[in-house]
Amino acid sequence: MRSAPRRGPGARPGGGRDDRLARPPRGGRPAIDPAREAAYEAVAAVHRDDAYANLVLPRLLRETGVSGRDAAFATELTYGTLRQTGTLDAIVAAAADRAMDRIDPPVRDALRIGAYQLLHMRVGAHAAVATTVDLVRSLVPGAAGFANAVLRRVGESDRAAWLERLAPPGSTDPVARAALAHAHPQWIVNAFADALGSLDEAELALDADNLPPPVHLCARPGLITPAELATSLRGATAGRYSPFTVVLTGGGDPGSIPAIREGLAHVQDEGSQLVAAALAGAGLDGPDERWLDLCAGPGGKAGLLGALAAQRGAHVTAVEVAHHRAALVAQATRGLPVYTINADGRDVGKDQDLPERGFDRVLVDAPCTGLGALRRRPEARWRRQPSDLPPLTRLQRELLQAAFRAVRPGGVVAYVTCSPHQAETSVSVTEAARRSSIEVDLVDARPYLPSALPEVGTGPTVQLWPHRHGTDAMFVALLRRTA
Repeated sequence: MRSAPRRGPGARPGGGRDDRLARPPRGGRPAIDPAREAAYEAVAAVHRDDAYANLVLPRLLRETGVSGRDAAFATELTYGTLRQTGTLDAIVAAAADRAMDRIDPPVRDALRIGAYQLLHMRVGAHAAVATTVDLVRSLVPGAAGFANAVLRRVGESDRAAWLERLAPPGSTDPVARAALAHAHPQWIVNAFADALGSLDEAELALDADNLPPPVHLCARPGLITPAELATSLRGATAGRYSPFTVVLTGGGDPGSIPAIREGLAHVQDEGSQLVAAALAGAGLDGPDERWLDLCAGPGGKAGLLGALAAQRGAHVTAVEVAHHRAALVAQATRGLPVYTINADGRDVGKDQDLPERGFDRVLVDAPCTGLGALRRRPEARWRRQPSDLPPLTRLQRELLQAAFRAVRPGGVVAYVTCSPHQAETSVSVTEAARRSSIEVDLVDARPYLPSALPEVGTGPTVQLWPHRHGTDAMFVALLRRTA
């Protein structure tokens, strides 16, 4: 389906951008629309340099002075093109009658953003084609005619017609059809279908991945209330479920918000807040003073746990193996009772700061494929591969076993991933417990999540979803050490 109509910079009331933007100046190099050029440079950096769009695009917009509606246009064009890359490639390859790897990389990226404008945005066909051809002419002059011909063929049909033409016939391969229609690799479609129990609902989750996500802020308890934070921000609203969430509307740079600069709040998806709060809220017998975040970078959950710990007279040890991420944790938790150490979380019992049996609550926010946050990381779905799973699941189980050693008898461990892939969720939990010599029991996590949260299943673990809960697809399992 087409995305919701929108207007980019230069859009006219009748629809489409002003064709004058596509006209080159006489006798000179083609004038490239700065918003489109920024989008192209961001997409090219992602594919050429393995850059991250959320880092490279804001820098490009600042450097080029693109702001307001033009920045919104560039952002949609960049993120939309990256999300839809697999499907756009199939369409462009068919229109070009050649494989994408036989097209020069600069031309390839320009064709992707041109095709995205034609198939997903309210941009006049003439402007979309002409401006993209001008861009190609500035990059690879000899390819301008080729680009013009390809984009004109792309524009002869709408997206629905292209999908029907390119999809496998009939219902012989429903996963392949869903992968093409929703712009996800087939292995991710299968993973979502396995986790949800049906391909039909998996397609709802895939659709949610293709929608721009809201920006969620966490009002740190004891420092600022959500109401106070929302009042300071024009148009901000309370979150749906987390008592700490404020939803930022209207765009802008969250880093410029005074409450964030002052350490009173931070950017964090509502799902991440919910799973961290589940650990803090789990019932506990005995002391409740020593908390451990075993994989703390870049510091969002450590910040929330630190604020909660401060209210209870507890403190948090935040462990991060990467030096630069440990520095981010320390910066994110300034002023909170959080002690950051640069160490491998698997070294419980080997590092003097990571004793065995010493902690009351332990968080394992394990490194994972990140399939639960694909709406926020548009390039990730095309970078991740099934071959990434074995080393990640091995690491997850080792970290979880370390957490079992670190928590005291009667204490609670929360295992969290931003992935719904069952190999990284229920299987990792089961295998870590099976291979450990330490006895642990699963605790039903549902009572420690808001009662208003719908469709959380039968327990004891909980899987959140964008299409159900409006959050990233966070998974949480709570385990209590029994001896």
